[in-house]
Amino acid sequence: MSIFELYLTLGFEHIADFAGYDHILFLISLSAVYLLSDWKHVLILITAFTLGHSITLALATLKIIPIKPDLIEFLIPLTIILSAVANFYYKGNTFSVKLHRLKYAMALFFGLIHGMGFSNYLQSLLGREASIVKPLFAFNIGLELGQIAIVLTVLIISTILHKFIKSPKRELNLVLSGASLGVALILSLERWPF
Repeated sequence: MSIFELYLTLGFEHIADFAGYDHILFLISLSAVYLLSDWKHVLILITAFTLGHSITLALATLKIIPIKPDLIEFLIPLTIILSAVANFYYKGNTFSVKLHRLKYAMALFFGLIHGMGFSNYLQSLLGREASIVKPLFAFNIGLELGQIAIVLTVLIISTILHKFIKSPKRELNLVLSGASLGVALILSLERWPF
């Protein structure tokens, strides 16, 4: 297995690992209001998140920006809380352009926070690598593929529940967002850094 393939796999496994369920919860809360037919909006949303975490993942891994692990571990559930609460304001079957832009900006900003969380894991792996450019790039691609797989799963399940079981879209959103919010509140209390 090449270095690229190794770090691609590590990136995918890191995001899809249930031990790191806080990142999975964030992706669920980010995509809770969508169905499979909204895939274009979701892809842009996930790409904005990836762009954000790619920037800080690179900067933190290269030790250009300092990170305080305790603070980052607290901020990650806070991003879930804010995403879930924002979903409660979704009322209908369509989004306004302003709401989409706000969600994209939130995803980008929250990606910056999550990237610093990913960097702790990646720094421990990169200690023995001569050059980190290729591993960093491969790890980011692996993260993106893992995120797409998670979000696609959420969208497929939501669409099946909505189309075939006739679960109202609003109730699906409330269940996914509410569950994410509840777990994130517990995580934020457990990780309180002050």
